[in-house]
Amino acid sequence: MQGDLRFTLSTMSERLPLVRLPLLVALLGLAACAPARTAAPATVQASTPVSGVSFYPREAGLAWSYLPEGEPATAVPYTLRAMGPSIFAGQTVQTFELTGRGAQQTWFRTFSNSGVQLQGIRKPGVTIRLEPPLQEYPAQGAWQVGLAWQGQSQVTVVDDAGKTQAQGLVTYSYLVQQQRRVQTPAGTFDVWVVTRQMSDTVGGLFPATQQLWFTPFTGEVRSPEGLLLTGRNFSTPRSGNQP
Repeated sequence: MQGDLRFTLSTMSERLPLVRLPLLVALLGLAACAPARTAAPATVQASTPVSGVSFYPREAGLAWSYLPEGEPATAVPYTLRAMGPSIFAGQTVQTFELTGRGAQQTWFRTFSNSGVQLQGIRKPGVTIRLEPPLQEYPAQGAWQVGLAWQGQSQVTVVDDAGKTQAQGLVTYSYLVQQQRRVQTPAGTFDVWVVTRQMSDTVGGLFPATQQLWFTPFTGEVRSPEGLLLTGRNFSTPRSGNQP
């Protein structure tokens, strides 16, 4: 019995490689027929390198991320992008677009030695024109505590078909209340604290009273809509974020 058992095991061990060979050939054939894994195709993207940042940042390619104050840092942010020059109401303007959470809003601004002027706003379905443009920020050298400016603009709301939906007036005033250092998820900044008051006769297009924080070469650290800066894709070209 022991001899028979040894013979049987020996015979099986000699034959086993022969049994495996057809299976190996079949597996190799299947592997050859299997489709090769390919890398995911690259998406089509465009970017604009930014060589410098202005006192009032507006260079195409700049981007900021914001979250409402009090929300978790992991929440989905809003993104503001400087889109570069475009044409609005027959003149060249700088375009800024805010997206996120289903929101989409575009601001059209001009920049001059007298500061920043808001020419109009684009919201889904309507375009808001301001004549004369609303003075958002003063001349660069004018910043100081106690600085105030105000004005009034005619508001025209036009739908996508070009039909005027509403007309009225917006009255606004700005006051630079103080300069202080604040810490945000995007870093520590020396900001100008500005209170903005607005009223209009076209159904409250603008918040009545809001506080914003502005830092030169960075932009709005806190927007008039109550959004807090959480990140940006550029660095301030001055040490310490000093105004």
